[in-house]
Amino acid sequence: MAQIIPFKGLRYSEAKVGDLSKVMTPPYDIISQTEQEQYYNMHDYNIIRLELGKEEPGDNEYNNKYIRASQYLNSWIEQQVLIKESQPSLYIYQQKFRLSDGTEYTRTGFVGLVRLEEFSKGIILPHENTLSKPKADRLQLMRACGANFSQIFCLYDDPEKGVPELLNQHISANAPDIQVEAIEGITERLWVMSDPVIITEIQESMAQKKLYIADGHHRYETALTYRNEQIEKNPHHTGNEPYNYVMMMMVEMDDPGLLILPTHRIICGIKDIESKEFLRRAGKYFHIEEYDFCGTGRMERSEEIDAVLKKKGLHSFIYYDGGYKSFFVLSLMDPDIMKERLPDHDESYRSLDVCILHTLLIEPILGIGKEQLASQDFVRYTHDISEGVGMVEDGICQMAFFMNPTTVKQVKDVSLAGEKMPQKSTYFYPKLLTGLVLNKMD
Repeated sequence: MAQIIPFKGLRYSEAKVGDLSKVMTPPYDIISQTEQEQYYNMHDYNIIRLELGKEEPGDNEYNNKYIRASQYLNSWIEQQVLIKESQPSLYIYQQKFRLSDGTEYTRTGFVGLVRLEEFSKGIILPHENTLSKPKADRLQLMRACGANFSQIFCLYDDPEKGVPELLNQHISANAPDIQVEAIEGITERLWVMSDPVIITEIQESMAQKKLYIADGHHRYETALTYRNEQIEKNPHHTGNEPYNYVMMMMVEMDDPGLLILPTHRIICGIKDIESKEFLRRAGKYFHIEEYDFCGTGRMERSEEIDAVLKKKGLHSFIYYDGGYKSFFVLSLMDPDIMKERLPDHDESYRSLDVCILHTLLIEPILGIGKEQLASQDFVRYTHDISEGVGMVEDGICQMAFFMNPTTVKQVKDVSLAGEKMPQKSTYFYPKLLTGLVLNKMD
C-alpha cells in the first residue's frame, strides 16, 4: 500500500526573513491576480515568486516565470534564506481555526514523501476529474525547479488511531518549530519529527493503508507525468530516485478538525421562471415545505436557512428566490429515482447531494446542463449562506440553492468505487499554507 519516506525539507530561515507569515501564501489556485501582486509586495522572499510567478513583457522560452522561479529557488538556497533539514524528517502540521459561528477546530496531520502510484493500482485514489490547462502549468514549473512547493492533501483511514496517537505524543512533548498566524486568523504549526524509531512506526502503519486525495489532484497527476518523463530520460532508473515521490499532507479521516464546507449554487442569467412554476415542477420528485422568516435582517434570514438546512440533513435543499418573506425546503421523496436517471453510475455517486440537485432540478427545470456549467455564466458558487442570500436579494442573481456538505465517508466511498465527483463537490477547509516546508528533488 502507501509507501511513506522522510525527507530533508527546505524551510525558511526566520533569521533571514523575519516574520514568517509574510513569506507564505494560500494555495496557488485560489490566488487572484490582485492578491498575487499583494504577495509580491509583501516580502522579497515571498513564496509567490516560486509557486505563482508573474508573467512579464518579453517572456520567452529562455526567460519566463518558470525559469525565474528556478533562479529564485537556487539563489535563496545559496543565500540560506531556505535551509535544508539536517536529518530526514516527517513534519507534523496542525491548523487551529474558527468558523463564523464561533466553533473552534484543530486539524492535525503529517507531511512526508509518498511514492507515486498509478491510480489503477488502487493505492492512491482520486475523487474528482482534472483539467489539462492547470496540469500543463504545474508541469512546466516542476520541470524548471525540480521541487514541490506545496503539499497534496490526502486522507487515510486508521480505525485503531495508531498514527494520530504517535503525532499527538510528539505534540505533547515538544514545542512547535514553526508557529504562524496566517490568513483568516488560522494558527499554523509545524513540528519537525526526526526520531527514526517513530518514523519507522508511522511508515509500517501507513504501509497497510490507502490514500484518498482530498485536494491537489492536478499536482498529483502532474507529478506522475514528471516521473514518467524522468524515467524515460534515465537509462539507470532504479525506482528510488527523488522524482518517484511527491510531498503530501496526510490527515486521518476521523480527525476532529477535518471539515468539508458546503458549496451552494447561485443561479444567474437564465430565462426567467416564476417560483410557483419552478416549485410545481420540482414537486414531481421533492416534498416541498415553505418556511416563513422570523427575523427581518439579512444575517437573521441566513441563520434561519442554515439552521433548517442542518436539521433536514442530506437529500434536502433550500430554494430561495429573494422574496424576503419565506424560503422553501425541497426533500427528495424517493432516492431510487436517481438509479433510473443515472443507471451507469455507482450508488455512492448517485446519492451525492450535488448529483441529485443538478440531475433533478438545475438541469431539467432550469436548462443548465454540462455545457452551460462549463461556461461558468449561469452558476456561481459560495460557501457562505449570507453571501448567497445577498446575491439574490440584491438582484445580482435570480435564485439560490443551499445544500449540506459532502461527507468524508462519501469521498471515501466514491473513490473506492472508481467514480469522480462533479466539480465543486468538496471544499476542504482550511486550505494548506504554502511555504511551511518545501521538497527539492535532489
